Amino acid sequence: MAGGRDLRALFSTNDRSVQADQAFTNRSSQWETAAAALTQHLHHVGAPSFDAEDLEAPRNHVLVFHGVGGIGKTTLSRMLEAALADAGRRPSQWGEPGWPADRILPVRIDLARSAGTDFEQIVLTIRAALTRIGRPLPAFDLALRRYWEANHPGEPLEEYLRRGGLGSRFGQTLPQQMQSALADVAQALMLPGTIGSAVGQVTGALIGALRERRQTVRALAGCTRLADLLEAEPDLDALSFYPHLLAWELGRLPEGKKVVPVILLDTFEDIGDRTRRDLERLIQRTVWLMPNAFWVITGRSRLQWADHALQGQLDYTGLAAWPGLGHTARPAARTLAPSNAERQVLIGDFSPEDCDDYLARRLTRDGQPLISEPVRQVITARSHGLPLHLDLSVARFLELSRSGRTPQPGDFDHDFPALVARTLTDLTPDERHVLRSVSLLDAFDVPLAARAAGLAHEGPAQRLTERPFVREDPFGLWPFHLHGLIRSAVRNADDTTDDRWSENDWQQAAHRAFTTLGEQHQNATGPDRLLLIACLRQGLRLARDHRLDLGWLTPAAWTYVSDSVWEPLAPPDTDTAPGLITAADALVELLSALARRQHEHRAHTVTRLTTVIDSGLLPAELHGMALYYRAKAYRDIGRGQESRCGYQQVADSGSRLAPAARRGLAQAARLAGDFPTALAAAQTLGWEGRHQRVLGDLYWVQGQPDLAAAAYLEGRLEAEQHAKSGEAAHNQALRALAVAFLDPGQADDELELAHQLLAGLDLRATTINTAIAALIRDAGTSTVDDRARALRTELEVAGLTSMTPTLELACSFHQAVLADQDALAATIARLRAQTGDGAYAYYTDIAHFMAGLPLPAGRTPPQWLDGEDNTRARWRTLVTARQDVIHNQ
Repeated sequence: MAGGRDLRALFSTNDRSVQADQAFTNRSSQWETAAAALTQHLHHVGAPSFDAEDLEAPRNHVLVFHGVGGIGKTTLSRMLEAALADAGRRPSQWGEPGWPADRILPVRIDLARSAGTDFEQIVLTIRAALTRIGRPLPAFDLALRRYWEANHPGEPLEEYLRRGGLGSRFGQTLPQQMQSALADVAQALMLPGTIGSAVGQVTGALIGALRERRQTVRALAGCTRLADLLEAEPDLDALSFYPHLLAWELGRLPEGKKVVPVILLDTFEDIGDRTRRDLERLIQRTVWLMPNAFWVITGRSRLQWADHALQGQLDYTGLAAWPGLGHTARPAARTLAPSNAERQVLIGDFSPEDCDDYLARRLTRDGQPLISEPVRQVITARSHGLPLHLDLSVARFLELSRSGRTPQPGDFDHDFPALVARTLTDLTPDERHVLRSVSLLDAFDVPLAARAAGLAHEGPAQRLTERPFVREDPFGLWPFHLHGLIRSAVRNADDTTDDRWSENDWQQAAHRAFTTLGEQHQNATGPDRLLLIACLRQGLRLARDHRLDLGWLTPAAWTYVSDSVWEPLAPPDTDTAPGLITAADALVELLSALARRQHEHRAHTVTRLTTVIDSGLLPAELHGMALYYRAKAYRDIGRGQESRCGYQQVADSGSRLAPAARRGLAQAARLAGDFPTALAAAQTLGWEGRHQRVLGDLYWVQGQPDLAAAAYLEGRLEAEQHAKSGEAAHNQALRALAVAFLDPGQADDELELAHQLLAGLDLRATTINTAIAALIRDAGTSTVDDRARALRTELEVAGLTSMTPTLELACSFHQAVLADQDALAATIARLRAQTGDGAYAYYTDIAHFMAGLPLPAGRTPPQWLDGEDNTRARWRTLVTARQDVIHNQ
């Protein structure tokens, strides 16, 4: 639906074939919210118990739409007025209202500073709109006439209405209705007709008649506070109480004339600020005293009327007075009838579909969109759904078109200074300072915002969190974050404001934020993985973007890798970074490579880590981390010699990962079949070298899964004592694999525990170990072959080729149990090809042992811990025991 002609766009081009319309994009959820709230209000005021003169009842007749500048609040306000006034102007997407059209009387009042609206004009606008009822409202009209003559002597009301635009908007009926009311009262009081227009004499006589309860004025005597208002000094403060008379007049209208005013107050943020509430107090008083009207307020911020702290600044405060205006963390847009907790609605951003629709209809030629689809896609992505950005982009499109060239998508990868100006316009200097500071952060809380801004007090940060461009996630570690487009504009657009920051200001703010994050991490009581990850993500971005020293990031990085959980860490835009320039760049790439290796081929991990190592940017201890994990990746892709060289380099350095590197060397000895050397090394590793896991890996290949399972259990318990959830899960998965050879029933329990420990962890290899354990548990059943084929594909995609021989060994066990000699021969052939470099070569021997087959001649045997015959006998016994289990089922 179009919302009128866009004059600015029309006057930006000489091309008369361009159609520039103010497109209105669907806001169905807001309409449904308003319609439901208005329906509730109509039921409330229509009830026999409703009393318009009740000054104590809680008020729930206000609906607030708030949101960032440029989100479309004014457009929504105008469309609500139009839809309520004329069903034909209601957008087709909006549903039918559930009330008679003639019962609703909408009137919209723009409170923007540019409109110059004062309190007098607000009251007169409401009264002028009520002239549509077609009858005087004598109680109010008499009070207003007295006020006007006292405060505007010699100025005809007709002239004021004409000059303020109210005459053309509502006609000049109001002066006539006021004069008629005055004459009627004079006649009822039997005053001389010649003084029917002398408001002072009429007022005095009426007050006396009301005090004496004369029958001649019984129609007005029902308004119990009329005499008090007429006796009061007719100043601006008294004027703010006169709306009570309007409410009374509306309440006594006959059934055929009853209407409910819907008063839309737009740009509410412009009536003052949080320290000067004079106009707000008058408006709030008007709202309170007209409970039978329905009020729709649009502005940038939530109304604070439910805040008890404003007592004394406003007349009516607190949740008891305004039960619908209390702050809640509920989602803003609702499609159901709003409850008391949902009368303040945050206007959300446009969806991508709405953005594209808006841009396609905004500028057209011969009915076709002038802005091409690729350009619309870029604008939509950059806008984060903010309508103001769309408007500014349309203006830029026309500006570029005037230069004689066709605008391209790259022309709109652009931030607008106007967004900064609109955002900062009603913030205090301290709030602007905090806003710029937190634009450096993905998320924040009040203490973090205050410290990042270098403020000794938190008040400005607290006030900033109440602004609509600050979004809240009550379940987040840091609950607040800036609207995406506002954050981008504040950080990247050319800031032309008087208090704009220099590059040095930005650098200092980044350092403050970085230091504060480090303090939060270091001051945590006990292990806090969630805080660690959050601090690392924000700290890495700050250090990378502002070339800060690593500082607390170094110990935090060690804490991150020590648990082997591997949550994603890389801040946004890492893939588009121009290479490694600083130590922070290198650390971002290092930790990103370690986390991503759970989801990409390990050969790619080797390449990324080699880039980090070759850059020479990291300090020695972090350089050793890169070397160690590259050695692990080399092992995973089957490059044993490079892996051993890397492990040896780290072990010789004596660094923090030296025990882990010695474990890698022990495992390398095991892979080569040098089991005595691996056993001797394992007994020197201690907890730091994960000695129990190394022993378990050694025992089960000897055909002693019972000893392996016991070692893995000890390893899991040690890991739990050290709060290392990743290591505990890894040991449990391997324990399940060992137990699966012995007892399928117990393996079920062990696998269930392994899955519980893996929940929430990102450990791909460990998860695949549980799948292999499940195959061993199910050996001899019909489901094994298909699952094994799927696992082969998964290992190939992941680049975990070092695990493939273990999978084939599990298949050998299955085939030996079934005595399927042909399938076993094919598996042994695959094993022989996979272990041709010497690593895991003894797996082919184990496959022969399982089936009771002789070893091929000329083969060099591994160094079994207690000899080949004992090892052969144990593996064969495991197979025959499983055959007995299957036979007895």
